[in-house]
Amino acid sequence: LQPQGSEEARAFVSAFLKRSMPKKPEAAIQDVLTRKAVVLEHCPRRKAKQKRRKAKGFTARQRRELRLFEIEPQQRRYAIFLPLHELWKQYIRDLCHGLKPDAQPHMVQAKLLKADLHGAIVTVVKSKCPSYVGITGIILQEFKHVFKIITKEDKLKVVPKLNNVFSLETDGFISYIYGSKFQLRASERSAKKFKLKGTIDL
Repeated sequence: LQPQGSEEARAFVSAFLKRSMPKKPEAAIQDVLTRKAVVLEHCPRRKAKQKRRKAKGFTARQRRELRLFEIEPQQRRYAIFLPLHELWKQYIRDLCHGLKPDAQPHMVQAKLLKADLHGAIVTVVKSKCPSYVGITGIILQEFKHVFKIITKEDKLKVVPKLNNVFSLETDGFISYIYGSKFQLRASERSAKKFKLKGTIDL
């Protein structure tokens, strides 16, 4: 291709406009050429979408190495966590709209099944392992398969949910938790639908 002169370029543009705008008269085309800039093609640049980086948390292995969920021995005292239990009782009262004497037990039970149990006082009332029966204390941590409970003797007990039945008393209402049907994390229980009836065993 050879570069065109100014006259040839003008003739090319004039012919192009005649083909592109056949309905316009010659005077209108000349007016466009002399008074306005003609843009033959315009491709707007698309802005690249910036991907938001998700904040990366610790992996399970890193949490274990950092011992994030371990309670220091000097903190394993029952008296320290009594205020937590008082907060939990108020939380349950608010959740159950006051726990009035005429409240329906099955409604209270349904609320407790989805409630956060950190701070609740529970007792193991039945177990396939006799050594667990009678353990009473405040729940400090709940995992998918175990409860970590601090007893009045300032001992931290790790009690599995499987094959154990726990009792929980709140303002005169006694509820029972069948651990074998309760093997969920606290965050998962809030969205789970529990069956009100069915076979119950250890």
